[in-house]
Amino acid sequence: MAGAPRAATAARAYGRLAVRLVLLLLLTAAVLLAPVPRLTPTATSVPTALAPDPAPKPAPAPTVPTVGRAWPVGVRPKILRGWEPPATTYGRGHRGVDLAAPAGTPVRAVAAGRVSFAGRVAGKGVVSVELPGAGDPPLRTTYEPVLAKVQKGDEVEAGEVVGTVEATGSHCTESCVHWGLRRADTYLDPLTLLPPWLLRSGPSRLLPVLGVPLPS
Repeated sequence: MAGAPRAATAARAYGRLAVRLVLLLLLTAAVLLAPVPRLTPTATSVPTALAPDPAPKPAPAPTVPTVGRAWPVGVRPKILRGWEPPATTYGRGHRGVDLAAPAGTPVRAVAAGRVSFAGRVAGKGVVSVELPGAGDPPLRTTYEPVLAKVQKGDEVEAGEVVGTVEATGSHCTESCVHWGLRRADTYLDPLTLLPPWLLRSGPSRLLPVLGVPLPS
């Protein structure tokens, strides 16, 4: 008779275990059969693509007033090499214009101004003329290699001789004068100083001279 209670207890234990197994199977089936939730991108789940920065606009080219009234040498000299602005401050380029001119050729001030330098730099004669009224800071023209006939502080008029082309010191393959233009530390194209009628080839045009009596 003692075996009967044990059998009943074992039957109840097996029954409870069977119920748990059934419940576990039902839960597993419910999870497997449940529809997969559809994921939608949100501001937090998917990073928004950043708009590319707009390309920087190039700085406008500095304006140069056409105050020039004469070529540095001759009437319409041959340009051996033009202005080639460097890509960077210390990059390669050509910071001016080379004009063919034999040694001894008079070098004239392109525009009226004041001599800011007349001397030698690295063995070459250099003359610089500051142009008043040409902006702030003022423009400055430079001529080299030149044997100066002016001194620092001299006031010169457009077309006035400031020196002569030296026989040595030129970086050209033939004798030339290097003509430069700067505003502070920025190099500019010196040809922009000249008005169109001076840049065009053809006969020279004489400017009126006031205060000079006409020949009788």
